[in-house]
Amino acid sequence: MSEGNLTVHCPGCKGELVVDVATGKVLFHKPAKEPLAGGKDFDSLLAGLGDGKARAEELFASEMSAHKDRDRLLEEKFKEAMKRAEEEPDGPVQRPFDLD
Repeated sequence: MSEGNLTVHCPGCKGELVVDVATGKVLFHKPAKEPLAGGKDFDSLLAGLGDGKARAEELFASEMSAHKDRDRLLEEKFKEAMKRAEEEPDGPVQRPFDLD
């Protein structure tokens, strides 16, 4: 084998590997240059920001309405629990050591 380095193009990552011929070890890995955000241009990225903003505002509005209704729902749950507690009084409490 000849001495020196061997340059190989990686089929997986499309990068460039510099391999030492004598030892077979990778000396250097140069990753492939990727286009901005997976091949999108600036205008499409800017349009995507508008879509993301609209989606975030919609989610925020739905959470706000759920939060406003939360107090009423909790009050109704509490009333229902109190009603059930009055209808079904608890019996004597069984302690774990009473089961022996």
